[in-house]
Amino acid sequence: MTALSEYDRLEASALWRPEGETQRIEVVLSMGKATLIISDTNDKTLSHWSLPAIERVNGTNERLAIYAPSLDTDERLETEDETMIAAILRIQRAIERGTPRPGRLRGGILAAACIGALALGVFWLPGALVSQAVTIVPGVTRTQIGEALLTRIERLSGKPCDTVHGARALQALKSRLLASGVGDIIVLRSGVNSTQHLPGGVILLNRSIIEDYEDPDVVAGYILAEQQRAAEVDPLEHLLRSAGFMTSMRLLTSGKIPKDTLDTYAEDLLRQAPAPVDIDLLIERFAAAEVRPLPYAYAKDITGVTTLPLIEADAIRLQSARRVLADGDWVALQDICGT
Repeated sequence: MTALSEYDRLEASALWRPEGETQRIEVVLSMGKATLIISDTNDKTLSHWSLPAIERVNGTNERLAIYAPSLDTDERLETEDETMIAAILRIQRAIERGTPRPGRLRGGILAAACIGALALGVFWLPGALVSQAVTIVPGVTRTQIGEALLTRIERLSGKPCDTVHGARALQALKSRLLASGVGDIIVLRSGVNSTQHLPGGVILLNRSIIEDYEDPDVVAGYILAEQQRAAEVDPLEHLLRSAGFMTSMRLLTSGKIPKDTLDTYAEDLLRQAPAPVDIDLLIERFAAAEVRPLPYAYAKDITGVTTLPLIEADAIRLQSARRVLADGDWVALQDICGT
């Protein structure tokens, strides 16, 4: 999902009121691939709003447009810039046209699930509903669920690390490792043990993964390993199986997951240690990304005993490896959380 090309360089002034605050501050708005980026006048990113989820909370015939990132928050954004208002509306319409219509599909799936439940019994239904939900939920909904989870995680971990130079270096890392362009990499000061992943391709990194090592190949290895975990167990499926039968029903019928369910899952997620991954598939992922596995292998186990297959694979694939980040970008990324 990409903003229309004519809006790539669009900027506008606005007033932003953060959640839980009464004071509005002057900000600058700009368009991202699927987000509205809110920055201060010094070009420091303050927040990202999902374009599909943005709601206008006042009348469309009024000159001043007031927006919210969702209807369950008191965070607000005000702008009178006609070009920006028109751009948000046009992009949302373009996204809506390209998104599968959920109404009829949900109704048909719900009816089929009910008939199947009567035929095969209550022991089959919960797993079948999860499978159906995972299969038919569109990418934009996965992204919204991931963003909602991240918001709740931020209440426990604090806001993601973000500096001007660090953000540019992080973007370079995304371009290097997120080949499909889908997903995001978020650096947190605390909360997550080392790495974790969310629906929508979001990878969470604890700042120590970046600050405690001198080789960007280590960070790349942690990201590739987390991508492999997400490939082995669908993160949306994990969420639904953890949350229970009614959450799958709510997702199928309304397209949403209750906030209290997301709060509970976010807390559980931060307590979980990273699951083991298939080592052969991980080696293939390193090879496809052209990243050396050796630095990551020794970061995970300084003795190399438990990561021997990765160490042996490094000797074979060393010639095909490419640099993960330029030196300047790596230095900037290591300082993304500041002092």
